Amino acid sequence: MISAVLWDFGGVLTTSPFENFLRYEEKNGLPKNFLRSVNATNPDQNAWALFERSEIDANEFNDRFLAESTALGHPVPGEDVIKLLSGDLRPKMVSALKRISQDYQCVCLTNNVSAGKGPGMSRSEEQQRAVKEVMSLFEQVIESSKIGMRKPDPRIYTYTCEQMKVQPQEILYLDDLGINLKPAAAMGMTTVKVVSEDQALDDLGRHLNQDFK
Repeated sequence: MISAVLWDFGGVLTTSPFENFLRYEEKNGLPKNFLRSVNATNPDQNAWALFERSEIDANEFNDRFLAESTALGHPVPGEDVIKLLSGDLRPKMVSALKRISQDYQCVCLTNNVSAGKGPGMSRSEEQQRAVKEVMSLFEQVIESSKIGMRKPDPRIYTYTCEQMKVQPQEILYLDDLGINLKPAAAMGMTTVKVVSEDQALDDLGRHLNQDFK
């Protein structure tokens, strides 16, 4: 029986940073999904992975990402990518979180970097205030940049279960990346891949026997 809901942040409670990536690529004449291809190359030890585990700072990320993207044919400074990470909050998802948090343990598990303001990597004071209000709905916020582990490393899911004091079989987990859901599902979590806001609300409703739309 589900007793807890585990939430990714970017791409779940906010619009996906990948939408910002696509706009940047179109504006700068880059191949579609080029930035994601850079992040997918050597995914455990590339600039992105190191930055999300806080093993390098923003300056080193800028240089490493530039080198990695250049090697793949299109130089992109890492500082440009950092500016694309903060999405817009999804009001209906936030409303669902407010309702669910009254009856279930709700925890946020996010891969993020030590840039911007707070766990949502907000770029403005207004964004920061809005994200802070959402984060207050969680019993815990687990950030890759603070614990030195990142999804989809299986260790982070074990750590999260220990922090939540529940078994994997009790958790409903939402993330926008299938690669992050796979190890969680293998542990026994019920998983939802978030493709759109309405689809996520439908899946939440089915699993929790409520109507969130």
